[in-house]
Amino acid sequence: MKIKLSLMICIILIAGLIIVETAGAIPAFARRYRISCSTCHAPVPKLKPYGDDFAGAGFILKEEEQERDYVSAGDDLLWLNRTFPVSVRFDAYAVVDQSDDVKSDLQTPWGLKLMSGGTLYKNIGYYFYFYMSERGEVAGIEDAYVHFDNVFGSSLDVMVGQFQTSDPLMKRELRLTFEDYMIYKQNFGESVTNLAYDRGVMLVYGIEKTGTDLVAFVVNGNGKVEADDNHKFDSDGCKNVGFRISQGIGDHFSIGGYYYLGREKGLGTYYQEWADAWPRQTNTFTYWGPDFNLNLGKIELTGQYLMREDDNLLLTPENPEVLKGYGVVLEAIFAPRLDRSRYYITALYNRIDHDLNAYDYETATLSATWLLARNLRLVAEYTRDLERKQNRMAVGFVSAF
Repeated sequence: MKIKLSLMICIILIAGLIIVETAGAIPAFARRYRISCSTCHAPVPKLKPYGDDFAGAGFILKEEEQERDYVSAGDDLLWLNRTFPVSVRFDAYAVVDQSDDVKSDLQTPWGLKLMSGGTLYKNIGYYFYFYMSERGEVAGIEDAYVHFDNVFGSSLDVMVGQFQTSDPLMKRELRLTFEDYMIYKQNFGESVTNLAYDRGVMLVYGIEKTGTDLVAFVVNGNGKVEADDNHKFDSDGCKNVGFRISQGIGDHFSIGGYYYLGREKGLGTYYQEWADAWPRQTNTFTYWGPDFNLNLGKIELTGQYLMREDDNLLLTPENPEVLKGYGVVLEAIFAPRLDRSRYYITALYNRIDHDLNAYDYETATLSATWLLARNLRLVAEYTRDLERKQNRMAVGFVSAF
């Protein structure tokens, strides 16, 4: 075991040194505005407050916009980017996992994505990425939306497209760890809904005087599945709605609350063979819970508690049972030199406790990041599965160019 792990670490470090030579080019936004990746990230992909503001403005730095950067062809209603912004993210890991039959695994690449984003028109931006390879398969489009900033001159933003319904909470795509935020991506029973990707509309409104942020969304509720033969993306016609409020308290603390109401129709696995005899069953469910963020400078703490309750999770036609579960995510990030740090330490705790015990999950993770370059970071991570008493170790890199 020790020999295998040492060998993998050497392989990854050598690969990292090779990648530095090919990752000299900086990603699309930094390339577009000629600024360092550290302007928005600390470290990649985690966003700084300035990066949050940049994303919230539709990926536009208004003070840097120049007419020469666009092709208008003499038409005031046309803003075409003179150069099409494109970036690549490449993640690779070597993993030793006691819970897997394959104890050691070179996941190189773990993910390879093609990203683009920028200005569509004044106060309108876009962003999307295409996963050319995610865990060995073509995953296709995940994030993909058009962002309307300051609609009608107000503080209202509107996003239309595909996004994660957990994005108003802790953004999975921006985490520093190989370990995920599990409660957001977990499916339960016969339900097709989780808090990962979905299609819909998201509204964001900020009240600057009080430091209050409001988010509301409407989504199909069945993820990012392909359209059916009738060109419909929604499998049952039901729409799910969500709402989040976040209140800043001083300069370093914020507290929020999240509520998600969904309804779905389907057939439980046990009843598929009698599909013609049984009508589609209905399950109504809710997510709700508080969250907080505390920024103490060198240490940032984020916490999330989410309860989920279903009135017919197994989609049974008779005597449905109400089933409940909850999830916890706690994360602490240590940055010794704040946004100028070369190394970061992340501690992450995940827990899911459900009436259906098969979904119980509990892990503790300690992850170290070293910036080899602004757009290339090395990762070494240890996760203890507290539920199954097993260990996982991963070393790798995350790069963007």
